[in-house]
Amino acid sequence: MTHGELLALPVSFSLEVANRALGLGRTTGFALAKRDVYPIRVLRMGRQYRVTRYDLLRFLGLDPNGCAEGGEGVPDAA
Repeated sequence: MTHGELLALPVSFSLEVANRALGLGRTTGFALAKRDVYPIRVLRMGRQYRVTRYDLLRFLGLDPNGCAEGGEGVPDAA
């Protein structure tokens, strides 16, 4: 997924979308979630697995505003 696609994700989304963002296959992603070893927190809602944008961006080293952790990429205030 591109940087823009990651930032445009809704607050929570399916495990399939998270798998695509992390480069995991469908079978592998669901197997990891079922065993509670998925790389980020997975929420179980009924029969669905959901992931939050916040958790995904933090795992990828982005803050919710899309800047790299540590302030990199933040424009100087003029």
